[in-house]
Amino acid sequence: MSRSRVPLALGLTAAGGVGYYLYSAGGDPKVAQKKAEADAHRASAQFKSELPGRGEETKKDIEKYGAQAGAKADNALNKTQAELQKAAAEAEAYARDAKNATLKKVDEFDKKVEAEASKAKSGISSWFGGSK
Repeated sequence: MSRSRVPLALGLTAAGGVGYYLYSAGGDPKVAQKKAEADAHRASAQFKSELPGRGEETKKDIEKYGAQAGAKADNALNKTQAELQKAAAEAEAYARDAKNATLKKVDEFDKKVEAEASKAKSGISSWFGGSK
């Protein structure tokens, strides 16, 4: 008695199903077959409608998740653009400060050169009898 009882149970269930449809059809096998097909189609449609991933709810969920993903992408893009604008402004300010500092050093150098040139000119003029 080590054989499985599953085939026996399946056979009895199938025979019971055939008997039910024959009895409800009044013994006419064609009518019983049509009723069985209609019930199978109805059960299949009901099963498919209850599956996740079907119907309006799934469409709405997909739209909701798509909108959330789009909002996150937009947020990241806006944040990146703001950081780039801030970095550009800082770089521009640094360049402006560097330019101002360089011009200040050039002006100081020019004043020093002019002062030394003036001194040298007066020194050379005094050799030749100029007064200054």
